[in-house]
Amino acid sequence: MRPRKIPLRKCVACQEMKPKKELIRVVRTPDEAVLIDLTGKKAGRGAYLCGKVECFRLAKKSRALDRALKQTVGTEIYDQLAQDFIAVEDEWGAGKDEMDDDEEA
Repeated sequence: MRPRKIPLRKCVACQEMKPKKELIRVVRTPDEAVLIDLTGKKAGRGAYLCGKVECFRLAKKSRALDRALKQTVGTEIYDQLAQDFIAVEDEWGAGKDEMDDDEEA
């Protein structure tokens, strides 16, 4: 049996290729809202970020999300995303650790 192919995505800030499950997806929905998508299945245009706050800060500074989402992302949205990102980072990191434990078993 062949090993399963792991989908790779690139972080818009640091430009590192990583497995899709290791990245956090930021999505622009069809109604122009920008939010964090932990499931990775929401409809809309997506951009991926590493699970590090430094990558989010770099994306904010270089306006990488603007380019990736093909929409101007306002500072108030970046501020909201920053708060969400910090909250989600802890939750996402804990979930990732659980997945890693399951894969090892």
